[in-house]
Amino acid sequence: MTGAKTEPDLKPFVQAILGRKAMELVALDVARVTDVADVFMICSGRSSRQVSAIAEYVESELKKAGIRPLSVEGVKDGQWALIDYGYVIIHIFYDPVRRFYDLESLWADARRIDLSVYPQFQQPAEGSDDSDE
Repeated sequence: MTGAKTEPDLKPFVQAILGRKAMELVALDVARVTDVADVFMICSGRSSRQVSAIAEYVESELKKAGIRPLSVEGVKDGQWALIDYGYVIIHIFYDPVRRFYDLESLWADARRIDLSVYPQFQQPAEGSDDSDE
């Protein structure tokens, strides 16, 4: 049977991740390329402090929804936090660290999940690039 698998409900994860203004949220369907999880969610923070804040908020909000992590790593350091929920693994990077490790390229065989179906997910507007130095 191909293509019959239904998408996991990522709404509580998307809400929690975006609740602390995480940037560039991407969800990858990794179920066909690894046994580790079904979905990798990858996002960034502008500072190590924001990375820690996002991770703490995600863990707290999902606990309120009855979703508890199997493990949590890197929150205090704030460079790369990982929250493992079994079928969903959330990677929260300090932006330069994310670019260095480039998980999206590493998992290029994984299908990107369309997060626009979640009302709280907003794509950046055209021309709103913050990269001016």
